[in-house]
Amino acid sequence: MPEPQPEARPADGSTPGTEPEQDPAVADEPTSPPVPSDQPEPSDQPDPADQPEPTATAEVPAPRWSGSAPVPPPLPRRSVWGESAEPTPPPPVPVGPPEHQTPVDPWAGVDTGGWDLPSAELPPLPPTMTYPTPPDTRQWSGPPASPAGPHPVPPPAAPSAPRAVGPMVPARPVSPPAPQKVPNVPKQRRGRRSTAPPPAPPPGWQAPKGYVPVPVRRRRRWPWLLLLTLACCCGCPAYYGFPISAQYPARAALPVQVDDLSLRQDNRSTETAKTLENEVRKEHWLAEDTFAGVYSTTSGKLVTVFGGTGFRLSPESDAEAEISRLTARYALDAPESVDTGVRGRHERCAVGSADGSAVVVCTSVDHGSIATGVFTRLSVADSADLLATLRAQIVQPERR
Repeated sequence: MPEPQPEARPADGSTPGTEPEQDPAVADEPTSPPVPSDQPEPSDQPDPADQPEPTATAEVPAPRWSGSAPVPPPLPRRSVWGESAEPTPPPPVPVGPPEHQTPVDPWAGVDTGGWDLPSAELPPLPPTMTYPTPPDTRQWSGPPASPAGPHPVPPPAAPSAPRAVGPMVPARPVSPPAPQKVPNVPKQRRGRRSTAPPPAPPPGWQAPKGYVPVPVRRRRRWPWLLLLTLACCCGCPAYYGFPISAQYPARAALPVQVDDLSLRQDNRSTETAKTLENEVRKEHWLAEDTFAGVYSTTSGKLVTVFGGTGFRLSPESDAEAEISRLTARYALDAPESVDTGVRGRHERCAVGSADGSAVVVCTSVDHGSIATGVFTRLSVADSADLLATLRAQIVQPERR
């Protein structure tokens, strides 16, 4: 028979049923970290059944520190400057080659025993209405009989007199109808508007309130064409015709004195002037007037001038022809072109010799006259200037 066990006591040695008394001062103090106790752990303490029963119950003081304070959760970490606000995605899971992966059956767990799927039961359709049977028809055998009796039969018609039949005339063939001519639509030129009137508004149409019809102004191009025509027809002739009108017609007269030059009127000078005038008339047979004279200065310089008036179409070619004509007589060198400053007037000068002395021959031609001078003891430039002075005094254009 088992022996009765002694009453179990708590591990701290207190008597069951009695609560340990705590120091009020200790209960009011703040909690601090636990202090390791010198008492052995409950697992290290020996079993109470093995210890000898104390003779007297002793009160064991409660530990000074009962536990630790609760630890608050950590605060969220603040982002560092320059760090992205988006969470860092987890690194991708490396996927091996497909031949090392486990095959997946897409039809796993699906009943593939048959394709007969259950369908929802639809309500039965209402019965269709039958068409009525048409009545039987019989074949028509004539008008129905009148209830009053048969109709009276009309009397036979009187025989008509026979018509006289003449000779058979062949029927005139009917010509086919002439084809209708399609009216020719006039071709419209590109860029030209149609002259047809605008379509009329439909009947009953009314303009909206406040609408004011404004006529469309057609763009006219004839002023530009007119100006271009006038420029071509009048500008070109005016440009080329002005020198002609300013230089032709002209008259010629020999003055007695031109600056320091005096006209010599002795027999020899007069005979020389007549000979030169006859040559000009012979060479320029269309000349209207001719002139020739011999001038001299007090220093012994001689100037012989001759020429004529008349219309000339090409003064430049006439000046070159006059120098060529006098080249053999005065043994002239290559001619030089001199700028006169007058549009339509051309001048050529060349150096030669006459009676053993050096001379300069210059000729000036425009649309209304020709003047040639032979100068002694002068340069080419001085000879050209002196010829221009003599020409201005001898040839005078007539004003119309």
